Amino acid sequence: MKDGGVIDALNKDKSVIHHIFAQGNTETRLEAMGYRVGYALVEKIAKEMPRLVSELEIMKFICKEFWTNTFGKQVDNLRTNHQGIYVIQDNKFFTVASFSEGTQYIEEAAIYLSLPAGILRGALANLGISCIVIASTEKLPAVKFNVNLNKT
Repeated sequence: MKDGGVIDALNKDKSVIHHIFAQGNTETRLEAMGYRVGYALVEKIAKEMPRLVSELEIMKFICKEFWTNTFGKQVDNLRTNHQGIYVIQDNKFFTVASFSEGTQYIEEAAIYLSLPAGILRGALANLGISCIVIASTEKLPAVKFNVNLNKT
């Protein structure tokens, strides 16, 4: 193939490449959809609740009420370092519960955790907490959501 053939092939695929990068990757798009879902969902769940004042109260609400209504059960563990980092652990998270237990599908599980991470970030944003949520797993179906609060 001559150099002109390579350039022609690249030009032909240019619109596809542009579309992929303009839209973001699949995980980014799922996280953005989850953000919108979580933002709206927390309004419906928290509308009858008294105002949550502290970030710890908000995180407890997320782990009990919101998680139960959204994912079907309470979280198994909530940890904090009291400096803006929270770790929410769910030992049998529903989106990866059907995967084989162990470590062989950890990389494939990442895409399944993008939407729930977005849901959590959107819910916290609506409750007044700006944060970064990173979902990780070491052994399926246990999942940890690291919530790093943006202090302003």
